[in-house]
Amino acid sequence: MIEIIRSKKGKILLLLHAHLPYIHHPDFENFMEERWLFEALTETYIPLIKIFKSLEKDNVPFKLTISLSPTLIEMFSLNDLKEKYHKYLLNLIELTEKEIIRTKDEDPKIHQLAQHYRGELIEDLDIFSEEYNQDILKAFKEFKDKGYIEVITSNGTHGYLPFYREYPEAIRAQIKSAVLTFKKYFGKHPKGMWLAECAYFKGLDKYLSDEDIRYFFVDTHGFTYADSKPRYGVYRPIITPNKVFVFARDPESSEQIWSSEVGYPGDPRYREFYRDIGFDREEDYIKPYIDPSGTRCNTGIKYHRITNKLLSLDKKEIYDLREARNAVKEHVRDFLCKKTSQIKKLSAILDEEEPIIVAPFDAELFGHWWYEGPKFLEELFRQSCESEYLDFSVPTEVLQAIKKVQVTYPDESSWGAGGYHDVWLNGKNDWIYKHIHEITERMIEKANTFKCPSNLQKRVLNQMMREVLLVQASDWPFIMTTGTTIEYAKNRVKCHINRFLDLEKMLEKQEINDKRLSFYEWIDNIFRNIDYTIFSSDYRTN
Repeated sequence: MIEIIRSKKGKILLLLHAHLPYIHHPDFENFMEERWLFEALTETYIPLIKIFKSLEKDNVPFKLTISLSPTLIEMFSLNDLKEKYHKYLLNLIELTEKEIIRTKDEDPKIHQLAQHYRGELIEDLDIFSEEYNQDILKAFKEFKDKGYIEVITSNGTHGYLPFYREYPEAIRAQIKSAVLTFKKYFGKHPKGMWLAECAYFKGLDKYLSDEDIRYFFVDTHGFTYADSKPRYGVYRPIITPNKVFVFARDPESSEQIWSSEVGYPGDPRYREFYRDIGFDREEDYIKPYIDPSGTRCNTGIKYHRITNKLLSLDKKEIYDLREARNAVKEHVRDFLCKKTSQIKKLSAILDEEEPIIVAPFDAELFGHWWYEGPKFLEELFRQSCESEYLDFSVPTEVLQAIKKVQVTYPDESSWGAGGYHDVWLNGKNDWIYKHIHEITERMIEKANTFKCPSNLQKRVLNQMMREVLLVQASDWPFIMTTGTTIEYAKNRVKCHINRFLDLEKMLEKQEINDKRLSFYEWIDNIFRNIDYTIFSSDYRTN
């Protein structure tokens, strides 16, 4: 009799980090940077909801983890942004209808694509306005409550926490604001946290433990250079001495999906991101559908495929939906084949432990940057449901099954270029920190001083808190480094600092200008359920 020994099933933890900086300009009918949210809703968040609905309808099991940053959650909930997005969708639908007429006598593939985009946008409008009554969080709560997805949080305004290690009150404020925001919108305490930029330093886990966060994530080298090298590498979680579990990113999965050299999104059959009718069409025609200033921008209507990375944009060939769908199926088969092989190898060397492969990505990769990304995820779950070697899971399920775990601290790290802090601290952005740290110190001092403020004083202190948290966002130094909308990032830093100083002056002179205060509250209308005492040294007893 021959005994057949099968490899243990491995677990794949797929995590999508959904985050955008808090961009809210209610004093403008249109504001260019608000389009970041509208594009992400149209190209990533609503497409994710569509695949959830499709998989559920066909009884296909799926599991993934989504971290929704507090700033993104708050923007989802602002009525004026909801209305602006509604108008944005209607405007795009109108544009696709013009494109259908215009392309009727052009290439039939282009005409088909125009019709395809109109159909997609009408579906988006129906999901957003009719099914969820403009409350997109309701969709994520729905699939969370059904057990398909695990929703976790990220710290407050996505502050880069290693740069605040000298200000424990600031780190607690970032984490506490995340917990309180999550509880406000989801009704429960978050189980896990995606640290902004995956940035960790030794001791940060104690702050998470104090707020009952059970787990977080680090990049690969956080385990490679841990205090005691993890016995199972990145393929099992560790636990810190402060009793917080830590998962680490699997480098193989990241390379297969998002490497600029060998990753799937670079396939020539996929849609070209950088060729858009917002830049191709004549000015008079496209003007009503781009920024009112006349600045050209993406509309999301794109007719070309990558073709060849070396070709100039004007040489790209027409995108073919059928070819792209075939590519998706091929890449899913390839990915699952590689994951199965990886799990088999890991099972042979991990003793009795089950391999756990952690694959975290920016959510916007799927749909925004990689148009076919959501379809890749859907096909991934469809093809994997019969696999005898792997299961998709979520961190809480993994932790419930753990019987033994290694105790150690991960190493200081981030998932930015270079693996540490260079992206967020360099010659292009270092000037901001002396100012941010100074108002952070002043906020802590005010929170410790004002124990029984009047109602008006409390409004000022609360708004000062919001300005400090907003200026701490990691997005501003990141933008300065990458060179995208540099002036906007600089202006946001200066703006929040100036507002803080203006409010502080009102407080100290006891001359509070209610009109200006109300304006700041209207513009920076975030964390209305939180007060300034989260910056006090003894905030727990408040």
